[in-house]
Amino acid sequence: MQQIIINANEAGQRLDKLLAKYLREAPKSFLYKMLRKKNITLNGKKASGNEKLNPGDEVKLFLSDETIEKFSGSPVKMPVEHKGKGEKLDIIYEDSNILLINKPAGMLSQKAADTDVSVVEHLISYLLSSGQLTEAQMRTFKPSVCNRLDRNTSGMIAAGKSLAGLQELSRLFKDRTLGKYYLCLTQGQVKESSRICGFLKKDEKTNQVCILKTEEPGSVPIETEYRPQKIGDGVTLIEVHLITGKTHQIRAHLASVGHPIVGDHKYGDKRVNARYREAYGLKHQLLHAYRLVFPSLDGALSNLSNKEFTAALPQEFQKIARDKGVL
Repeated sequence: MQQIIINANEAGQRLDKLLAKYLREAPKSFLYKMLRKKNITLNGKKASGNEKLNPGDEVKLFLSDETIEKFSGSPVKMPVEHKGKGEKLDIIYEDSNILLINKPAGMLSQKAADTDVSVVEHLISYLLSSGQLTEAQMRTFKPSVCNRLDRNTSGMIAAGKSLAGLQELSRLFKDRTLGKYYLCLTQGQVKESSRICGFLKKDEKTNQVCILKTEEPGSVPIETEYRPQKIGDGVTLIEVHLITGKTHQIRAHLASVGHPIVGDHKYGDKRVNARYREAYGLKHQLLHAYRLVFPSLDGALSNLSNKEFTAALPQEFQKIARDKGVL
């Protein structure tokens, strides 16, 4: 017999959803059979599986250790080589529900392959090494990020440490009530602010997008607002307000109006990028998610109501911007 005492990260979900995570190799039919036969109980009583769990609820599994081990699958663990390496995270803000992280260019937001190490893996390493998370707890809840930045885009990543934090952050990103602002160094002189709309279509084979003026099958509407901060030597420092948030949206949208981001190998000017690479060793686009503005909030994230946070520009970005006279 094993007992699960429901904690805050497990509360709010249905019992059958929790069991599917805890015994993730078990068929659903097996789980419901065990519930019917009272081999799995909730607070000492027979349960159907659709009950919503509360903190302190007691789930008992009257199953053999062999059965539980068989259906639990491989335990969720961090690779040994990555444990204790949470120090790689540049943490801007942290409370009991969320973390705001300044991601460096070159680091994945989430892994694309099993061997990848992303912000998520570093986040979990940090929480494990600081005692805020155990590997046993990861069987039913895994902290994660709520927004993605391209590998070679730096800046603000928001992550949920608790289930409530993860759910609320995800809602804010989905309903676009969270203000997301970027700084980028673009080619040419941008003298006026603009709000540009269009349609974005992605080529899955090349992982590249194109910007369209009219809707086509497979395209999605996008909206980007930008404001020049300072014009310098052949470049402009621009603040971008990301209204929608689609793949490569800022990079492709700015390139479509004749102002590609410096260092952008997919949508930028190859000759200009080559000059920056030779002069500065620049290998990525100078695009940085630098500011996050929270709306008026209540509930789990009420302490963040109307607050804003900024992520410092990378040293490389700062040096180039100063040399070009825009910082």
